[in-house]
Amino acid sequence: MKFESQILAALFVACFGVCALVMGAMLKTTPTPVQLASTSKVAAIVLVAPASCTLPTDGASCARGND
Repeated sequence: MKFESQILAALFVACFGVCALVMGAMLKTTPTPVQLASTSKVAAIVLVAPASCTLPTDGASCARGND
């Protein structure tokens, strides 16, 4: 029974160490800022639309034919 208790304690220490390292890595990292909004509506549409899609002049969305 003593052997099983030592193995269980070692597993607990190992899991605690892994959790501490992962939590430390998550709290320490600082993500780079990303600009999601554009100042121009046309630029935002051009960035979202695929290159093969030609947008109509009335602003309707492009129908995808190759799905």
